[in-house]
Amino acid sequence: MTQILGVLGGMGPLASADFMRQLTLLTPAEDDQDHIPTILWSDPRVPNRTAARLAGGEDPLPALMRGIRGLEAAGAGAIAIPCNTAHGWFDAMAAQTPLPILHIVDAARADLLRQGVTDGPIGLMGTAGTLAMRLYQERIGFECLTPSEEEMARLVTPAIGAVKANRVADAYAPLAEAARLLRARGAKAVVLGCTEIPLGIAAGPALEFPVVDTVAALARAAIEWSGRQPVQ
Repeated sequence: MTQILGVLGGMGPLASADFMRQLTLLTPAEDDQDHIPTILWSDPRVPNRTAARLAGGEDPLPALMRGIRGLEAAGAGAIAIPCNTAHGWFDAMAAQTPLPILHIVDAARADLLRQGVTDGPIGLMGTAGTLAMRLYQERIGFECLTPSEEEMARLVTPAIGAVKANRVADAYAPLAEAARLLRARGAKAVVLGCTEIPLGIAAGPALEFPVVDTVAALARAAIEWSGRQPVQ
């Protein structure tokens, strides 16, 4: 019997919903019973992760662990977290649960390889917190090019905020500009290392170079955990 996947979400809610959509679309299935049994714990009350790391904000770990305990009690066999910045607490979470937690950076690396990107540099977009914690730079195994402080303030951070405010279409132009600037600096692909960013990029024409949708990449990793191969 297929084990239950636990999804620790709500960071933000739309990204969690998109993960569930991607998980469903990428699962090879002929009917309902072929899909992965999944429990989504979507708790938007988790304190802001970037504020916790960069501005001394409230520690999100207690809220993250509350969600993990809920998923444990519900019978989850593994946990996926469709929030990149929350992975700054990955080691602390992993140390307090017997369940395997699928790492979103590992999923992104696998997706780069799936797309034929085997060396860098790659572009990396994300929240200021994710970039400052070097979650990707120290784990993904590729040289990473990141937006400048000016580009973060003018393009990336406001666009992430627009998605969180349900103004998804407003996010496309600034995110596409930021991605193209990384491409112009030599990036062979761009990793969308915040789960709001793929939603903004999907609101307009596809970019003309390889990108990694970390929501979809994590969904692929979850399907592989279940013992299946994702739809290509």
